[in-house]
Amino acid sequence: MVQVQGETLSDYVIETSDLVKSYGPHVALDSVSLKITPGATGLLGPNGAGKSTMFKSLLGLIGITSGQGKVFDLDIRTQGPAIRQRIGYMPEYECLNPGIDAIHQVAYSGELLGMNPVVSMQRAHEVLEYVGLREQRYREIGTFSTGMRQAAKLATALIHDPDLIIADEPTNGLDTTARDFMLNTLEQTVTIGQSSLLMASHLMDDVERICNRIVMLHKGKLIAQGKIEDLKAIDQEIEIHSWGHSSDLEVELKNRGYNVRRTGRVMRIVKKDENSHNDILGAAAKTGSQIRRMQDHEASLEDLFIVIMEKLGYSIKSSSDLLASGPSARKVDAPLEMKEAGI
Repeated sequence: MVQVQGETLSDYVIETSDLVKSYGPHVALDSVSLKITPGATGLLGPNGAGKSTMFKSLLGLIGITSGQGKVFDLDIRTQGPAIRQRIGYMPEYECLNPGIDAIHQVAYSGELLGMNPVVSMQRAHEVLEYVGLREQRYREIGTFSTGMRQAAKLATALIHDPDLIIADEPTNGLDTTARDFMLNTLEQTVTIGQSSLLMASHLMDDVERICNRIVMLHKGKLIAQGKIEDLKAIDQEIEIHSWGHSSDLEVELKNRGYNVRRTGRVMRIVKKDENSHNDILGAAAKTGSQIRRMQDHEASLEDLFIVIMEKLGYSIKSSSDLLASGPSARKVDAPLEMKEAGI
């Protein structure tokens, strides 16, 4: 597991120790030890990694097999109702009644949490305006677009002004405009509303835009956690665009002990030290390969994901190889096949 050292905060929003959840012989969570501080944290992992099981365990909705877990210092095994009063949960699945108008759906969610009906209705008006549904609050949920339904789900999560929001794929199925509004609303809730956020998403850009920390799960195991900027520094890369004898250059670099990721004439080489640039030029001179461009690569969250998965023995070109999302081409000076791979 990759983890950043030197954490100093002791007041964790979520803390688990050797958390295990099994369904018969299937282990959904395998000895997961988390320490999540206040703020925005992204939860990443392939389908079946254990993200939904983690959410349900933290909410006290399912019993754990062994280990310990606390949310706001409340025991997930015995204090589920108290935990849920402090958490706003926005699930990925459809959870709204299509035959009820938005205002009563959101107000009812507040009542289920123990709010006074009058207070809940007043609060429902406020949160529906906050999520951009003021003019649609008397429309039935069944007439809503995907973006409006996602906004309504967020409103039900915010009705009681929670200390922590758990959002499972909040931008799933949204167009660009609705996605931006959803992300802006979540970001504002964290920065201005001072709520913490645990967000699962298969869209790396969404996580990187809002979150400053990540947690990665794979096959029920915790494989990385920490600040994004610190995790990115684990393997800094140099990107080169070569011309001619690229295969020979790749072999020479590997012979010199470099970790190389190559697509066509574009290579990313894990930086060893400050002499790496000169060493790469030396390898190019030896093999007769021309280097048309060389620059320190500014890692993205997707790059980090790929590096970590490669450490686990997976040969992947983009996060879409493991996550349920289609690759998106980026405007880079690279061969077409590299753009199509989402790198």
